[in-house]
Amino acid sequence: MYAGRMGLSTATHTTLLARLADGQDHAAWAEFVSRYGELIRGFCLRRGLQPADCEDVQQDVLMSLSKSMPGFRYDPSKGLFRSYLKTVVVHAISKKSRQTDRPGPLPDSESSPDAPDEQQWEQEWRQYHFRLAMRTIDAEFNATDRRAFTLYALDGSPCEEVARELGVSPEVVYQAKSRIVRRLSQLIDTQVREEG
Repeated sequence: MYAGRMGLSTATHTTLLARLADGQDHAAWAEFVSRYGELIRGFCLRRGLQPADCEDVQQDVLMSLSKSMPGFRYDPSKGLFRSYLKTVVVHAISKKSRQTDRPGPLPDSESSPDAPDEQQWEQEWRQYHFRLAMRTIDAEFNATDRRAFTLYALDGSPCEEVARELGVSPEVVYQAKSRIVRRLSQLIDTQVREEG
């Protein structure tokens, strides 16, 4: 139920897709942009587009989806919505590249030449869910715990150094990391499960 915690409606992912199919539910489109706009822009940036082009691609994706949603019926047995969304985004990026007479974005050097889009999409998808979960962490944990987690778990600073900087014991740093990692795992599991 992360949607409620993020300031979005409490509709599940499947319910949101059904609301989008209605075509007249403007709140559903606003919720969709709130949920997926950052993901779309992040993927575009990862593919080498300029920020203004990323916004254009996002608008193209929304236009494409708005045309296809009235007949769209989500069936999880036929595939994940995120795969469908990726396909729409990749097509919009290709279209934008053709319109601007620029060569298409280059594959990431770490990606295999056979599947750069899939690998980049999955990486952006994971980062998107991490960022989304971190917003809830920011609301649920105090500043000291969040700073300890950031310095120790994310930045890799030594525990003793973090404890000294924050004026707490190393045990407080270990506990903060443990609690936040556990909560992050719960949040991300819920987010992924709700998206189908």
